[in-house]
Amino acid sequence: MFTPSSHDVRRFFCEAFRKQRAGEVLTPMDAIAADWIAQHPEYDEALSDAEAAIARDYSVEGGQTNPFLHLSMHLSIAEQVSIDQPPGIRTACQALTQRLGAHEAHHAVMECLGEMIWTSQRNATPPDTASYVECVRKRAA
Repeated sequence: MFTPSSHDVRRFFCEAFRKQRAGEVLTPMDAIAADWIAQHPEYDEALSDAEAAIARDYSVEGGQTNPFLHLSMHLSIAEQVSIDQPPGIRTACQALTQRLGAHEAHHAVMECLGEMIWTSQRNATPPDTASYVECVRKRAA
């Protein structure tokens, strides 16, 4: 299993951003990332310098959103929906998308995903994917 470091993730997004701006050929994953990057112009500065991005601390105490975590969550959710894993996430997300639009639906799903991960870590238990999908369903209702 491939487990990228935070530096790898930051380099990936910075490189996708660079390639898109330069008009270079994008891999399929670069293209998905570039689509989400385009929807977040507020991250352009952070993505324009890979070495600065790697050196930067996005701690909670700093009070600033981590653009790489945010974009990674968009990619994770897109992948989950594409393969319907966990089961039911595709239908729940599609219903939420009809209500809010794709981008805002992803942000709502992120809140559910973040809550599931936080609870799992806090309780030292496996992620409760059923409650995650249910959270998304409730937001769609």
